[in-house]
Amino acid sequence: MAILPTLQRLQNSLFDSAGTIVFGMEDGTVSIFGLIFGVAATTTNAKTVLIAGASGAVAAAVSMMAGAYLDVETTRDKINASRALTAAEPTAGPAIVAASLSERLTKAGLTAEQSTALAGAVQHDRAALSGLLGALQGAPEGPLNPWEQALWMLFADFLAAAVPILPFVFLPIPQARVVSATVTFALLVTLGVGRARIAKRSVARTVLETVSIGIAAALAGVFIGVVIDHWFTG
Repeated sequence: MAILPTLQRLQNSLFDSAGTIVFGMEDGTVSIFGLIFGVAATTTNAKTVLIAGASGAVAAAVSMMAGAYLDVETTRDKINASRALTAAEPTAGPAIVAASLSERLTKAGLTAEQSTALAGAVQHDRAALSGLLGALQGAPEGPLNPWEQALWMLFADFLAAAVPILPFVFLPIPQARVVSATVTFALLVTLGVGRARIAKRSVARTVLETVSIGIAAALAGVFIGVVIDHWFTG
């Protein structure tokens, strides 16, 4: 029976972290795709390719994990600080609160008349005032857990980074290049579809954008690898 609550919590965490997971997978795929092809373009030694790919994947995943943690923690701290300020503002007097809120509403796109009317309607209701300010700042309904988001980022980034690397574990370099490019392309298409659904964007445009970034990363990696190899070998 204890398994069901755990699975439900995991499912909720997965849904809450969908954006983080897609971003992490895209970063891991693109960055390691470029790295692995840059190395594979200049050597036929599978060990060299795997060391470069694995070390790059681990370093990138840990870096993105730290970035996700700091981003969510900073956002949470800003929301908490804003709520504390909102709770304190009413003590400054209704007129000051109304003027401050009216200014924020005007910056959000309302006319001066609309801002004044809405500010006046909620200035004496602390709960309504807090909710309105939270909506203006795009605050989530519930604060995200920094560690939860960081671990999803680590998992997604490292998992996606493994996709372009694994063919070089089982195949010779020439064949591995083809298989790696094929499976990475398929993953980028899937990530593009996922990004489009999350952001409510055009699927075709988002897929094209995602695949183009991956191709650009691979070409950049190959270019740099060839230039450095030529530089040192003469």
